Amino acid sequence: MSETWEKYRGSAGRWSDEQYADARAYLAHRADLVRALGPPLEPGDTVLDLACGDGGLAEFLDGLRYVGVDANDEMVAAGRARGRELVLADLNDYVPREPVQATTIFRAIYYARDRRALFERIRGYTERKLVFDLNPRQYRVEDVRRDLEAAGFSRLDTRPFFVPQTHALPFLQLLERSGPLARLLLRYRFTLLCAASS
Repeated sequence: MSETWEKYRGSAGRWSDEQYADARAYLAHRADLVRALGPPLEPGDTVLDLACGDGGLAEFLDGLRYVGVDANDEMVAAGRARGRELVLADLNDYVPREPVQATTIFRAIYYARDRRALFERIRGYTERKLVFDLNPRQYRVEDVRRDLEAAGFSRLDTRPFFVPQTHALPFLQLLERSGPLARLLLRYRFTLLCAASS
């Protein structure tokens, strides 16, 4: 594909293991919040994971059907080799054959060619919620909220996500619910996890 995807060439087979200091803790915590933030998910619900990489999140969503979508053929092949249900497609264009209960986008919202149009497309096939992470130093939450509302998502639940990607610092999770301290930390580091619903 483009230069954007070329940087992932050759790393797909070990992507999840190498991208996180503690891949299991990082992905497990992310999966817990996918289930709990916003309207809860129930056993048997389908989670569509856009820009999924090798689909590493699938391992931590027990009881849910996982479908991953990625535009990098090596990532899709690596995930399929691990028995994950992955589709080769661009997140900007993909529409599943049937509705899903939740759609996720992690570390990839910046790949949206038109964020509002992407949210509208996702709203068309997502029954319960869209869960994504956001760098509040890069995107204004108010602007993102406006795009979500225009797409038909009337509710936005947020939660700081303080699991560093490159360092294993488990104590930081305790600060996610610390109110003013959490807001202060978000001014300098980390991301905000968002769950949009109607």
